Amino acid sequence: MSAIAFAIPGDIDLPTGGYAYDRRLLAEWRDMGIEARHVALPGSFPFPTEADLSQTGRAILSQPFDDTLLIDGLAYGAFPEGIAAGLAGRVVALVHHPLALETGLDEQKAQQLLARETAALRYTRAVVTTSPATKQLLVRDFGVEAARITVAVPGVDPAPRAKGGPADGPLRLLAVGSIVPRKGYHVLVEALATLRDRKWHLTIVGADDRAPQTMRDLTDQIAAAGLTDRILLAGAVNDTTLAAAYDRADLFVMPSLFEGYGMVLTEALARGLPIICTTGGAAAETAPDAAALKVAPGEAGALAKALASLIDAPAQRRELADAAWVAAEALPRWRDTAAIVAGVCLPDAGRKVG
Repeated sequence: MSAIAFAIPGDIDLPTGGYAYDRRLLAEWRDMGIEARHVALPGSFPFPTEADLSQTGRAILSQPFDDTLLIDGLAYGAFPEGIAAGLAGRVVALVHHPLALETGLDEQKAQQLLARETAALRYTRAVVTTSPATKQLLVRDFGVEAARITVAVPGVDPAPRAKGGPADGPLRLLAVGSIVPRKGYHVLVEALATLRDRKWHLTIVGADDRAPQTMRDLTDQIAAAGLTDRILLAGAVNDTTLAAAYDRADLFVMPSLFEGYGMVLTEALARGLPIICTTGGAAAETAPDAAALKVAPGEAGALAKALASLIDAPAQRRELADAAWVAAEALPRWRDTAAIVAGVCLPDAGRKVG
């Protein structure tokens, strides 16, 4: 096996954690001298049309037989069993988080995705996941042997410590992630609606066009709560603007209902920000206990209590912030992540990727 053919559905430049992970793998491999290429797949996954499945088949089968097929789980988990079986032994699947666990699916769609992904994963040569928690899910609920799964947690780039907002201004809260049901922003707004008497301002940075109804519902919820002037929906931003948002923040909040890892948590740690997050999926283990207050996903009351406690206690915020800054030193770098994944894809080239 001489190269990696990395098949990714949709627009790889979209500002999501999964696409950011994929982009960095390709960039790091290029710098490491590892031959890898991006194989673009249709953007309709995980619900592809028959035409898109045919196009996907042509794109994958056109790759040299000796190359490793690394397929992003957003596509591979939705492959019909017949397609997966035809690629048996050739595929390394990259599972960011199981498709059936996406919030907002009806029961029928969730069960269909669960059955498809379970079947498809049986035919892989190996599986890469982005967190130990996701590995446990795949072993427990999808029947994947633990020995076939390698964990390659996302890396993080070194960053300057956040300066925060003016001492006499409102506490600057920051949340980062696309506005989709799984991110739980409706829970955050519900929690903040009970804290009108405190001085705070929330900025949500993330793509606002991926779930239009969720965006409309969130905008209506903010208006109904009378918080339009205190919550900014900033949309998708470039890296420079995002870095500035982190630098201005005093407290990072992640209300997600489920996360396969939670890359934004490590980005917040890298800037020494105190964190409030949920225990949904892998988020509970991504953020160290010393740097974060953690609440159950979907619990607006618990989230409000955590927010109030840190808004009212600057000394506790500083304590969490200091712990975050210390934890940032031990975070993996992207080169480490890329080397792990390349080692799975190209096991006979250990000296080259090590």
